[in-house]
Amino acid sequence: MPALQERLEKRLLAAVESDDPAMNEMASHLVKAGGKRLRPLLGAVSAATAAGRVRADGGIGDVISDDAVTGGVACELVHVGSLHHDDVIDEAPVRHGVASVNARWGNMRAILSGDFLLARASELASSLGTEVASLLAATIGRLCEGEVRELERAYEVDRTVDDYVAAIEGKTAALFSTACRIGGIVAELPRDQVDALSAYGLHYGLAFQVVDDILDVVASDDELGKPAGHDVAEGVYNLPVLGALAGPDGDELRAVLGGPLDAEAQARALALVRAGDGVTEATAAAGAYVDDALAALDRLAPSTATDALAGAARHLLTGLDT
Repeated sequence: MPALQERLEKRLLAAVESDDPAMNEMASHLVKAGGKRLRPLLGAVSAATAAGRVRADGGIGDVISDDAVTGGVACELVHVGSLHHDDVIDEAPVRHGVASVNARWGNMRAILSGDFLLARASELASSLGTEVASLLAATIGRLCEGEVRELERAYEVDRTVDDYVAAIEGKTAALFSTACRIGGIVAELPRDQVDALSAYGLHYGLAFQVVDDILDVVASDDELGKPAGHDVAEGVYNLPVLGALAGPDGDELRAVLGGPLDAEAQARALALVRAGDGVTEATAAAGAYVDDALAALDRLAPSTATDALAGAARHLLTGLDT
């Protein structure tokens, strides 16, 4: 859908423009660095599930309204703004293969430019009505709650899977769900279909985060565009790590974890996680979430748009040993 992606990129760049040259440069830095734009794409395609909105030859992009693009861009701005803030918290030097905003301009400016992006997202959401504005505001709150939940459990080797799921539902899945829900709302779909799209987005987001956590353990810095093994180093024990802690090498891994790691300890921890069953179990969990996302789509009439959403969910598992 190149035409749709082009529309989203143009709208994104327009949304982050500021009369202040410094803010304009900082706010557009990660936007210009690129990204998959999954949230706005899924939101826009969700709007295209409306009856009669898809051409017989399968075209989607040219039947998506400006409101659907605006809603998707609002969600993407929340995502990018949260990255500004996350990189301050994590002291991350790189994002999307370029210097992070905090590394280039400092923590204070990274926080302020992140706030600017959230404000712009709120402006866009308010232009779509009170329901969308309220939904996006509540979602920003859920993102913050998910992040705090994760921070509170940092370095806890006894962290539960339920706590992990609750954290990623807030910090990641909620925004995917909201993007899809906004698509349904602006397309004026029946409420049961809006709810189905919300469920799809939620389970897509859960699968997305589990896959991301698997890659954090098994992929290289170059493949990720950021330092690999970051979660383990920061004491964020994700699903592959929790699975390894419950496995045969759990005691040895537990002895390594529980606090900040130097490079040697981090390498040892990653080796133990890779050698255990945690990655395999996490891959199965991601597959189950994808199945749940596909089941939500079954509540909608078949169309080119629902096929695209299903394909996007299945694509999350590409490259994993399923």
